[in-house]
Amino acid sequence: MKHDHIYNHLNAEEFLLVKRPQQWKEILDAIESIDANGFTKTSNDKTRRGKVLYDQVAINNEFKRILGQSGWNEMKTRYFVTGDIPTAKAIVKEKDANIQKQTIEQNGFEAFSTYNQVDFVKDRIAVEVQFGKYFSVAYDLHVKHTFFFLRDEIDVGIEIIPTHAMMRKMDTGVSWFENEVANVIREGRSNPSVPIVIIGIEPETFGI
Repeated sequence: MKHDHIYNHLNAEEFLLVKRPQQWKEILDAIESIDANGFTKTSNDKTRRGKVLYDQVAINNEFKRILGQSGWNEMKTRYFVTGDIPTAKAIVKEKDANIQKQTIEQNGFEAFSTYNQVDFVKDRIAVEVQFGKYFSVAYDLHVKHTFFFLRDEIDVGIEIIPTHAMMRKMDTGVSWFENEVANVIREGRSNPSVPIVIIGIEPETFGI
């Protein structure tokens, strides 16, 4: 697949080129190595039933296989939350889940366990391959990447999503590069606060 569409937020690409060139190359090489035309399905989507489309799950699994071979692994972090606002504010910067839970319970409230995870992490770079519904990219940028960045566990994030042309040959409701970049630009230079590269991918040639 191609990765010609790149949006650079808060100088994330410069960081990768200078500080993490090998890791950046691994991501781009992984994209180039996948032939999306080899991962198709017959759609059961009610508006596209019977059509041959690109298979998001299969392509995502191929990313996992390729990047896993280079040491890119999922990162999952558990933490605790509460509905009591003053307590939530008191623990929001606390990294230790046990201390979070203890503080909540000492204040007389129930501690709810939850977690954040990203698809791939290596050398303080977080990568999400996102073929999910339209709200998924916003959640990645403003919750997942930001969460790990503010905890000082990553320096930069990478979001890989289809272009508009590829999205049109997938199930309905999938996020697409041109729209998500417009959303980020509209929100202003400092939002999200984490340096991010958004990569729009599509097949070299469309075989379906």
